[in-house]
Amino acid sequence: MYQHNKFLLSLLCLSSLVLISCTPTKSDNISQNQAASTTDVAQEKPIAAKDAAKLTSVGNPLAQELQGKPVLVDVFATWCAGCKNIAPTLSELKQEYSGKVNFVVLDVTDQGKLKETQAQAEKLGLGKFLEANKSKTSTVAIVDPATGNILTIFKNNPNKADYSKILDTALAKS
Repeated sequence: MYQHNKFLLSLLCLSSLVLISCTPTKSDNISQNQAASTTDVAQEKPIAAKDAAKLTSVGNPLAQELQGKPVLVDVFATWCAGCKNIAPTLSELKQEYSGKVNFVVLDVTDQGKLKETQAQAEKLGLGKFLEANKSKTSTVAIVDPATGNILTIFKNNPNKADYSKILDTALAKS
């Protein structure tokens, strides 16, 4: 009898693990075009371009309206904890670099916003970048608009100095 109970208990534990791993999480309910989980994003550490996506260019020079100034591109969603984490930094950068840097927000909050964003991204020359990063909210790239080269990519990085260093270098070259 003891062996039988032990077997049943083991089976119960195993089936619980299977159920837990198969249970839909919040991330399963978010479309594939959005980040996996807001809690995962909040716990990620900042990463630089060499460790981020292998994308080194947006594929082409950016739209005429973005020429002449470095472009800071923010992949954003209202539900994204990482986006909320970096929002104060991006706000400070917008104030500090107003008129010197073009700021582009690619809003991927939901399917409706994503469709609008895709049209905007195509118009600006950022379609390839959006396609590669639409599920990577709290990603911020700094792009040279003349070449389309990505100078750096950060993921959930609230350190203003990291952005300033790249922006100042890009501004000095232009």
